Amino acid sequence: MSAKYCAAAILILLLTPFPAAAADNTLATARDLYAAAAYEDALIILNQLSEAAHGPDEERAIQQYRAFCLLALGRNADAEQAIAAVVAVQPRYQPGEADVSPRVRTTFAEVRRRVLPTVIQQQYAIAKSSYDRKNYAEASERFNYVLDVMNDPDLRAAAAQPPLADLRTLATGFRDLAVTASTPPPAPPKPEPVPAPVVPVAVPEPAAIAAPRIYNASDRGIVPPIAVRQTLPSFPSSAAVPKQAVGVIEVVIDETGAVEQALIRVPLNAAFDRQAIIAAKAWLFQPATMNGVPVKFRKAVQVNIAR
Repeated sequence: MSAKYCAAAILILLLTPFPAAAADNTLATARDLYAAAAYEDALIILNQLSEAAHGPDEERAIQQYRAFCLLALGRNADAEQAIAAVVAVQPRYQPGEADVSPRVRTTFAEVRRRVLPTVIQQQYAIAKSSYDRKNYAEASERFNYVLDVMNDPDLRAAAAQPPLADLRTLATGFRDLAVTASTPPPAPPKPEPVPAPVVPVAVPEPAAIAAPRIYNASDRGIVPPIAVRQTLPSFPSSAAVPKQAVGVIEVVIDETGAVEQALIRVPLNAAFDRQAIIAAKAWLFQPATMNGVPVKFRKAVQVNIAR
């Protein structure tokens, strides 16, 4: 081969770019490519990285830069899916004003408003599962996390109305119960040494353990329960309305806010009364407290039937 053709071949090799697979496929490389406006090349690396398992911070960064590249390329639907993945990994993350354009921040905010309610409900379910397993320290931490995410500025409107408003009430109540349950009781004082008795002393029978007291609205220092769910069936249209048109259901609410007992104190109609008792047993309250500790409470609920 002549020197002329050898030189041409070397020149072609020097001018031929290395394939993308030969590049350093790291998050830092993808960031540099994004900063250089090489969005397609950055996206190739980011897509490869997203197929492997990562910690929450790195996974959030990968999906974040995928969203940035997709928005820059005009692929808005794919970008919103990447943003939703960011919210699922780190619900409280928002890009800073110095990092991205107002358009990108607006898109992030819109997707967060849409996705966060579902993420909050999932996190509440995880926290409630910890509470049900009596892992109270973990439960209180997770309920605090749920309440913290609910305070996000992007959720201000949604958090003020159901279902998130009801969820906030439940999360607060269970968080307080978990904190109380996870606080260890004070250690009992060490007993004084007792000399051996000279004369045997008859040991009395152990006293029976008293049942927990049931409080009511007349007790001093009691904070009554707050209704979270309290619905009744419709009064039968075919039934005659009694003269007084006012009935009373008495319920005993336990320390978790559930209805332990329900009975009719002032009846209205036999069929309606049976359905009302069934409904009352499914009511849910934020439990009554005495000195900050949940207690049982007897509550009378008036039922008014329109004539």
